[in-house]
Amino acid sequence: MNAISPVTGDAALPQSLFAVPGMRCAGCIAKLETGLAAVPGVVAARVNFTAKRVRVTHRVDLTPPALVAAFAGLGFTAEPLADALAVTSDDSKALLRAVAVAGFAAMNIMLLSVSVWSGATGVTRDLFHWLSALIALPTIAYAGQPFFRSAWTALKAGRTNMDVPISIGVTLATALSLFETINGGAHAYFDSAVMLLFFLLTGRWLDAVMRDRARDGVTQLLRHTAAGALVRDADGLSGWVAAGALAPGMVMLVAVGERLAADGIVVTGRGELDCALLTGESAPVAVVPGDAVAAGTLNLSGALTVRITAAGADTGLADIARLMAEAGQSKSRYVRIADRAARLYAPAVHCLALLSFTGWMLAGAGWHASLLIAVAVLIITCPCALGLAVPAAQIVAAGALMRAGVLVKDGSALERLAEADHAVFDKTGTLTLGRPVPQRLAALDAEQQAVALALAEASRHPLSEALRRALTLAGVQPAVLTEVQETAGQGVTGDWQGVAVSLGRPDDGSAGMACALRIGAAPALVIGFDDPLRPDAVTTLAELAALGLPGEILSGDRCAAVLPLARQLGLPALAGLSPQEKLAKVRALAADGRRVLMVGDGLNDGPALAGGHVAMAPASAMDASRSAADAVWLGDSLAPVATAIRVARATQAIVRQNFIAAIAYNAIAVPLAIAGQVTPLLAALAMSGSSIIVVANALRLRGAAR
Repeated sequence: MNAISPVTGDAALPQSLFAVPGMRCAGCIAKLETGLAAVPGVVAARVNFTAKRVRVTHRVDLTPPALVAAFAGLGFTAEPLADALAVTSDDSKALLRAVAVAGFAAMNIMLLSVSVWSGATGVTRDLFHWLSALIALPTIAYAGQPFFRSAWTALKAGRTNMDVPISIGVTLATALSLFETINGGAHAYFDSAVMLLFFLLTGRWLDAVMRDRARDGVTQLLRHTAAGALVRDADGLSGWVAAGALAPGMVMLVAVGERLAADGIVVTGRGELDCALLTGESAPVAVVPGDAVAAGTLNLSGALTVRITAAGADTGLADIARLMAEAGQSKSRYVRIADRAARLYAPAVHCLALLSFTGWMLAGAGWHASLLIAVAVLIITCPCALGLAVPAAQIVAAGALMRAGVLVKDGSALERLAEADHAVFDKTGTLTLGRPVPQRLAALDAEQQAVALALAEASRHPLSEALRRALTLAGVQPAVLTEVQETAGQGVTGDWQGVAVSLGRPDDGSAGMACALRIGAAPALVIGFDDPLRPDAVTTLAELAALGLPGEILSGDRCAAVLPLARQLGLPALAGLSPQEKLAKVRALAADGRRVLMVGDGLNDGPALAGGHVAMAPASAMDASRSAADAVWLGDSLAPVATAIRVARATQAIVRQNFIAAIAYNAIAVPLAIAGQVTPLLAALAMSGSSIIVVANALRLRGAAR
């Protein structure tokens, strides 16, 4: 399978995407990214821990099979993926089965253990120990597979991970218990070994469920794409074509109740589309010939004929899904801390357990008691809580923001959003909707409206598009023109019943957005346009200011268009800026110690978006702007910008709380285990409890975007 993706971080270098289901902890992230980067020909490797994928940037001569071999050399099984939207299999169901088996076995073994604890001796005690062994041994062999396989793979590759000490602890506890049972000993710890597996599997299953939910958004989004479309060929014949075979230039027929299978332009027909999937707006959107329509939207009324402009992975819907699919773990400050801790964890724990065993042996405790203490140390120091501290919070927060219509690209974006203390906005298409609306069309008579519509239909200028749409929605029929011609920068000219007509710039250079309709020798009729503010713009800016992010406007538009809006919003503004000047202003703010949130949508905003501390763009932005942004929001409202800041700050607070809880747990539990005050069973309960606390704390973020 060819895994090379057309999307690259460097135009000269390909990228390959791999599914790596064996990633288990923050240490795996560090091992993969540093190990792959050391492979000759690999430029960089980026792990998406949520989706369990790795994107590798490499030289052209480095093939996917060679990269798979490189993964194997690091102890991981990798499968090439041809598309960033490919759905990888998850093991949550297998983990759930293992949880059920371990839980059932633990309950039965605990019942037998209660009898032993209650004073059973002699033959009765030995019988209960053997019954416990008969239940525990097959249970551990089955339920322990996720840990044993992971540990064995790591050891074969000459490395360790968090599953190595877990496997050693479970194996030692089981072997010691079996030895005691065979020799008629008073104590066996089958309950501890099985209970440990039960709690570990429960934590791992919860983690898998959270990651599944993060990926489910992509799956659900892609399900809204139609399976295909009825396509009409050049001979007027129609036939069904699967979505994967659709191509630009084809003409598809969309009946009422059907979803669009591709992006396109309406050729004939009028109707209303449900665009809530893409915009978040519940109100239907009226469409007429010439309007752009998107894949995934639902035709509510009126049959439409649509000429396809983009299909398959090139549609806007696929682009949004790709952003969601690529949102995952990143090298934020907190993740780097967890990485370093995970790298040091395994050797430190093994040394600590060995020192505990040696120390107690020297103290005269005997090998049996010393080994139990060493096992308890191995179990209780499992860094599950530390490993979950960052990803659990970031995954839940990303899911909450996704439901609120904000797609965050990675965890470091959440961190930088939380740090932002100054907001910079572009004007057109960012603070405003970027969709001009003609004003006072009723002042034109029927013939003037018909001529204006005919001229507007011949142009793709934004003002012409807005005029065409407004007149078409008003039911105006275009006049019949001849010799229609558009001249770049001048407008559209034509002939109507022997009279010269044109639609272009006003002669007096009218302020703001306007065009002039000229019919023969009559005075030009100036049509003004308004670009409405985004809904909630005023309240959102006030909320950002309350959050400590004062705003300002940096626009490439003329002063006459920018200053009235700036006065309306109460923001300082600079107008007529080039892309380089916008970037220079952002850098100047950074030099003054400000952490700038740049919000923009146009091609000229790209450098400033990339140069800001963090950047956001609307889904309607240019491709380059969406790529440069750290987060993209859907819909017309500006409110998601403030929502993203609030959720990001709440996420960082939860992450800090999780780190404190994990560190506090180890500070208390490890000394107790070394001192011999913790049995393997209590160690299993304590370790699992710390992980559950971290996950439960992260789940508080589910409602943070409301």
